[in-house]
Amino acid sequence: MPAANAAASDLPLPVERELSPRALLTGALLGILLTPANVYAGLKIGWSFNMSIIALLVSYGLWHRLGRRLQQPGWTLHESNINQTVASAAASIVSGGLVAPIPAYTLLTGQELPTLPLMGWVFAVSFLGIWVAWYLRPLLLADASLRFPEGLATLEALRQVYASGAEALARLRVLLGALTLSAAVKLVDTFAWMLPRAAPSPALERLTFSFDPSLLLLGFGGIIGLRVGLSLLFGTLLAWGGVVPWLLASGVAALPADASGPQYAFLVQWLLWPGVSLMVSATLASLAVRLITLPRGERQRQGWQRPRAWPLALLLVAALLVVVLQVRLFGIDPWLALLALPLALFLAAMAARVVGATGIPPIGAIGQLSQLTFGLAAPGQVNINLMGANTAGGAAGQSTDLMNDFKVGQAIGATPAKQVVAQCLGIALGAVTGVLTYRLLIPDPQALLLSAAWPAPAVAQWKAVAETLTQGLGALDEAMRLGIVLGALAGVLLGLAEALLPARRAHWLPSSAALGLAFILPASVSLMMTLGALLTALVRWRAPRLAERFALAAAAGLIAGESLAGVGAAFWQMLTS
Repeated sequence: MPAANAAASDLPLPVERELSPRALLTGALLGILLTPANVYAGLKIGWSFNMSIIALLVSYGLWHRLGRRLQQPGWTLHESNINQTVASAAASIVSGGLVAPIPAYTLLTGQELPTLPLMGWVFAVSFLGIWVAWYLRPLLLADASLRFPEGLATLEALRQVYASGAEALARLRVLLGALTLSAAVKLVDTFAWMLPRAAPSPALERLTFSFDPSLLLLGFGGIIGLRVGLSLLFGTLLAWGGVVPWLLASGVAALPADASGPQYAFLVQWLLWPGVSLMVSATLASLAVRLITLPRGERQRQGWQRPRAWPLALLLVAALLVVVLQVRLFGIDPWLALLALPLALFLAAMAARVVGATGIPPIGAIGQLSQLTFGLAAPGQVNINLMGANTAGGAAGQSTDLMNDFKVGQAIGATPAKQVVAQCLGIALGAVTGVLTYRLLIPDPQALLLSAAWPAPAVAQWKAVAETLTQGLGALDEAMRLGIVLGALAGVLLGLAEALLPARRAHWLPSSAALGLAFILPASVSLMMTLGALLTALVRWRAPRLAERFALAAAAGLIAGESLAGVGAAFWQMLTS
């Protein structure tokens, strides 16, 4: 029996208190606090962070102390699970399009949705994903080949917290200490003294090789691991240290004569295409292999249950809501809006299976595959290309998040219907908080996005694919078209190798996602993340027990601290301007 499963069997199964008001309220408050961190990070580096373990640690530490003072009953394992379900659902709302297709739609069309309709749209696509997960749950959880690594990590954290409360409190202290440090550095840099951003030379600074004093990036580096960190380093040296100097030396691209400082906005338009094509082709090639090899687990169809009336009714409500909003908000033809539904259901199911096998949600590739489909079905229509694809990406993101929660719930004897209630509360809060945060950080998308301050690589990726599918490859420069071909070939080879090689050998391959991302991020951002990965690897080598206990908590604190301070600073500057 795998260690994680053995650990799961030691957890108490009787349900004492589960969907309690305090569990919902605690998860709601944590979701409101953590959602801005994911919006901030998504716009900075195109990645988001699963908040389940942070929510577990914080809620346990809170109720361990507060419960005693208020003479409340103990904080149960099932309450903790409901709490993390609400919080992680809220934080995962970024998959509903806030840091990718929605800003890309604004950049391409000049149209920006009012705040309330935008909240409704983000909620609707996420709500659809919940009911996809509900009907996938019996089949996927019955498939022994799908372990849901992210769900098992949350389950292991639950086991450790309830096996040793002192250990949980120690990790919480580390998390809060890192959060305080990161927030203080961000506030000092914003309000008191701008930290140095030195570059070795003006020439390297123009190529974006400079120091970025961001502890958030160090934290992400600590989480992504050494393989991804080194892949980012390799991709940065290849793209910003190799391709860009060649473009400038050959005269294909030319900087203005008086150019000074990082020239990210100008140079990224050349690197975007090979980076995007590499990421998309690698993920699609890997998905194609897994679609061929993974369905063997579908023989275990005894997991299917006869559909109950209320989930089916709510699935139909979610589908109707998504179709109506596509037509009313974006002017999409009703038949094309209906086409988005079966595509979203199929791709969300495919994403859930991939997450069960690998732990990696392929939301970006799901979106680009949807864009390709709509590019063929309705060429030249930016609205359906982006927002129809947003339906699939949003449903897939929320479906995979809930499937990880269902995995935890299955192990501890939780009630699936109560987890769904918690998930619905989470996405409602996440839609409100996420949209308000996005509006606060990016009041003018046309002026702020795709800049050195807000690289927004996911926005750039969705925008580039939409432009290509609406204008055709003929509208691109010859060098850009060559970049697409080379990036796609490299991506297909890497994707096939990652999927077909045994895990022990595939581990030595560079990460295709990190390689492609390095072409889109400024070199300063990738290098800081690589530094975080190297420092964490060094600690794991020299003090493995210490790293096992505190590395994740410290990294999460660094991410949350700078994100929350950055959102708070933006709010203060808005009030005082």
